[in-house]
Amino acid sequence: MAEGSASAGESRSGDGDSSGALWRVIKAFFRGPDHDQSLRAQIEEAIEEHEHEPGHSEGGDGDLVPLERQMLKNLLHFSEHDADDVAIPRGEIIAISAECSFEDVVAAFAEHGHSRLPVYRDTLDEVIGMIHIKDVFPHLAALALEKKAPPEDWLALMRQPLFVPQARGAIDVLADMRASRTHLAVVIDEYSGTDGIITIEDLVEEIVGEIEDEHDDAPQELLTRIGPDIWDADARAELDDVGEIVDPRLAEVEEDVDTLGGLAVVLAGEVPPVGRVLEHASGWRIEVTEGDERRLTRLRLHAPQPAEAEEE
Repeated sequence: MAEGSASAGESRSGDGDSSGALWRVIKAFFRGPDHDQSLRAQIEEAIEEHEHEPGHSEGGDGDLVPLERQMLKNLLHFSEHDADDVAIPRGEIIAISAECSFEDVVAAFAEHGHSRLPVYRDTLDEVIGMIHIKDVFPHLAALALEKKAPPEDWLALMRQPLFVPQARGAIDVLADMRASRTHLAVVIDEYSGTDGIITIEDLVEEIVGEIEDEHDDAPQELLTRIGPDIWDADARAELDDVGEIVDPRLAEVEEDVDTLGGLAVVLAGEVPPVGRVLEHASGWRIEVTEGDERRLTRLRLHAPQPAEAEEE
């Protein structure tokens, strides 16, 4: 009886293998003889085919749950990204000038909640190191508990970050960080200027998704309608989102910019000061409401006037 069961099981298994082989032949026929699918593509295709099958949405019977499948897809495409793709843009870098006092350094850590800050001399294009909160804390504790004086030269506490070109692969940057045990990299552009920075958290987020911790602010709406013809916007708002939510013409740009703040800089030819109103070709006006000499933080979008809309 047991042998009969085994024989039936083998028969069913054989039928399954035959069906699978037949399906592979059919797919190969339509792809053509020159189709040479990589292992990466095969794995992704298997995931996509499998996730649409009924009964696999919750990861039953030891199957992959949706989050695991998404992480696998992200991992398969991780090597396609370069340093420029994953970097925090230059306009969003929080850094410390070498001319700052120790009190300014402590205040910067307290205000921004980061564990590492780049240190620059004169301009952000001249990064000379980074300062780690772990190196600052012993002096801060001695100052508070033992009334000791702050260090005379806090630059002695600096560590060296990595410096990587824009085109270096993200997976290579991760390997560099692991080998050097350095978790901050400065991305250098073709003119040896600072294009952005990468932390190890940025690289991990490319695989596992956004990581929020207790120091991160609660998510905020980047685009908020505050009147019939007025939108309040975070300068980090993606142009694709602006085009979809506000007006598709605002997303039509020839320059290589992705955010509303970048569009404002392109229109002005510089980082515009607070209060400046920029004219867009569509008739929309972009008003700078918050920012400083290095970056924009908030903007206000004013819709075209009826006369301008009729002209178009």
